Amino acid sequence: MSVHKEIKRITTHTLQKMKHDGTRIAMLTVYDYSMARIFDDAGMDVLLVGDSASNVMAGHETTLPITLDQMIYHASSVVRAVKRALVVVDLPFGTYQGNSKEALNSAIRIMKESGAHAIKIEGGKEIEESVKRIISAGVPVMGHLGLTPQSIYKFGTYAVRATEEAEAEKLLQDTTVLEEAGCFAIVLEKIPAQLAGQATARLSIPTIGIGAGGAVDGQVLVMHDMLGINKDFKPRFLRRYLELYDTIKDAAGQYIQDVRGHDFPGPQEQY
Repeated sequence: MSVHKEIKRITTHTLQKMKHDGTRIAMLTVYDYSMARIFDDAGMDVLLVGDSASNVMAGHETTLPITLDQMIYHASSVVRAVKRALVVVDLPFGTYQGNSKEALNSAIRIMKESGAHAIKIEGGKEIEESVKRIISAGVPVMGHLGLTPQSIYKFGTYAVRATEEAEAEKLLQDTTVLEEAGCFAIVLEKIPAQLAGQATARLSIPTIGIGAGGAVDGQVLVMHDMLGINKDFKPRFLRRYLELYDTIKDAAGQYIQDVRGHDFPGPQEQY
């Protein structure tokens, strides 16, 4: 008789327990079925269907152009692959700002049409009403503070945020606002490590850092950056675990050579 090992799903409650136990949370972005299956199998805790799909999948300069329909398409693909990880989906630009009713409708569409487990939304005090409204409908919300890429034209730069005292103070206030509004976790992007540590110590919910040092409760990277599929993107906070750009390019080059030289297919690859 084969013993089927039950896979324990990661939930928002699991992440809370991980913070409490001091176990770091591992999170990566993912946009398609095949990669999601690999990452889930590897034991990733959280898979973020990021609006960074706008950059890495569609080639846009910013995250702004991606639509709700496109996010749902990517999220559905990921959800179909996942047995264990918590799947979080970004609400894209223009689907929640300034209107909590629209924010709720966007969140509900993502949950219903993709089967995802939670949504992520950028901003602090200014989106408090939207966060409360979405959570009151039973949808878990992850916050995002610091460098919020959907506001890139407001910032005018991808430089480190909250280095000045006033912005740092606002960030700390915003983390409290998001926690009190009911967020289950907050992403802190590209802020001083000391500030991120300060925020993490003050909060009872987990913080996930990207370029926010090591004193947070978890880390997130963009899949294409971590795997070295992007050649050009080299921020200080990034650690490349592979150089897939070169590996894949070399494989493609070898394939071309084998086709041109009548080496592929060989006798063993024919019927």
